[in-house]
Amino acid sequence: MNAPGGTTGTDAWDRSFLLWDTYFALIWLATLVFVLGTDQPGWPVRVVAAGLLVPLVPLYVWFGRPILRGDPPDERRAVGYLVAEMALFLPSAVLVGETRLMGFALVPPCFMVLRLRWALIAVTVINVAPVIGWALLWRPGAQDVFFNAVFAVVTLVFSVALGSWIIRIIDQSQERAELIAELDASRHEVSRLSSAHGALAERERMAREIHDTLAQGFTSLLMLVQAVEAELDDDPAQARRHLALMDETARQNLAEARALVAGGTPADLADASLPDALRRLAARQDATLEVTGAVRALPAGPEVVALRSCQEALANARKHAGSSVAVSLVLAYADETLTVSVRDDGCGFDPGAVSGGYGLAGLRTRAAEVGGTALVHSAPGDGTTVTVRLPVAPRRSAR
Repeated sequence: MNAPGGTTGTDAWDRSFLLWDTYFALIWLATLVFVLGTDQPGWPVRVVAAGLLVPLVPLYVWFGRPILRGDPPDERRAVGYLVAEMALFLPSAVLVGETRLMGFALVPPCFMVLRLRWALIAVTVINVAPVIGWALLWRPGAQDVFFNAVFAVVTLVFSVALGSWIIRIIDQSQERAELIAELDASRHEVSRLSSAHGALAERERMAREIHDTLAQGFTSLLMLVQAVEAELDDDPAQARRHLALMDETARQNLAEARALVAGGTPADLADASLPDALRRLAARQDATLEVTGAVRALPAGPEVVALRSCQEALANARKHAGSSVAVSLVLAYADETLTVSVRDDGCGFDPGAVSGGYGLAGLRTRAAEVGGTALVHSAPGDGTTVTVRLPVAPRRSAR
C-alpha cells in the first residue's frame, strides 16, 4: 500500500516497509530458534516443524511483500498468500507449541489486505486453531491446556486491538490521500482561475489603454482630416493649422504606442509634470486649463489616472458634443486629494441611459484601481461635467 502525498510519501512508506521486513525476519528467526531449542517433543518432530517454517521466507519475499505494497492490495492474491502461509504455519504450530510465536508476524498482514470480517476470521484461526490441534494431538495435562488457552485468548485480543489500530491508520491514510488529492486539484483550479483572471485583467487594462490613447488619437485624426477637407478651399491657413495638429497628434500616438508596448510612463508624462502634460493636451483639443492648489510631485499611479481621465473626457466631449463647444479643464491639488474636472457646454445626455463601451466604465475602473471615484454629471441640453477625485499622500508641511 503506497502512502499518499507524492514522492516524499512514497519514500517514507518504503523506509517504513524496510522496518516491517526486519520485523518479519526477526520473528521468523526467533520462532525457528525456539522450535529447535525446546525440549519437547522429540527432535524429529521439531525438525519437521522447523522445515515447515522455512518456506515462509521465500513465500513472503516473492508473493507477500509485493501484495502488501500494492496500492490497493490485490485481495484475491492476498487470500491465496495467507492460505499458503497458514497451510505451513498451522501444522508446525500443532506439532510444536513454540511455533505460535510466528503468529505475531502473520496477524498484521491479515488486517492490511483483508476486509474486517475476513481478517477477524483469519486472526481467530491463527490464534485458536494451533492450541486446539496441539491439545488434541499431544493430550497434555489440564494445567498446560489452561495456560495455552489463556495465552491464545490474550494474543487474540492483542491481535484484534492491533488490527483495529492498523485499520484506523489505513482509513486515515486513505482519507488523507483523498483530501490531499482534492486539495491538489483545488490548488490547480485556483492557479488556473488566477491565471485566467490575470489574463482577463491584463486584456481589460490593454483595452482601456488602447481606447484612451491610440483610439482617441485616431478619432482626433479623423476629425482633423474632415476639418481640413472642409477648409482647403475656403480657409487654407486654418487647414494648415489643423494639418500641424494632425502631425503632432500622429507623433503623440506613435509615442503612446511605444510607451504602451514598453509598459512605461505615458508619453505626455515621460518628461513633464502633470500640469504641463494637461496643458499640452488641452492645447491639442482647443480647451482651457486651470490649475489650483499647491502643485507637487505625486506618485505615478494618480497622475496616470488623472491624465487618462482627461484624455477620455476630452475625446468624449469632442466626439459627442462637437468640435465647436467650449471645453475647460480644472486640475485641483489638495492636501489628500487630486481632482480633475472636464466641463463642456454641449448638448449633454442622460448618464443612466448609457451602457456598454469602455468610456464611462473605463473612467470609473481606472479611478477605483487607485482608490478614487469618477462622477459624471450631465443632462440633455445642460452640458457635461466629468469629475475624478483621487486620494494622494498628504502634503508635508515645511518646518
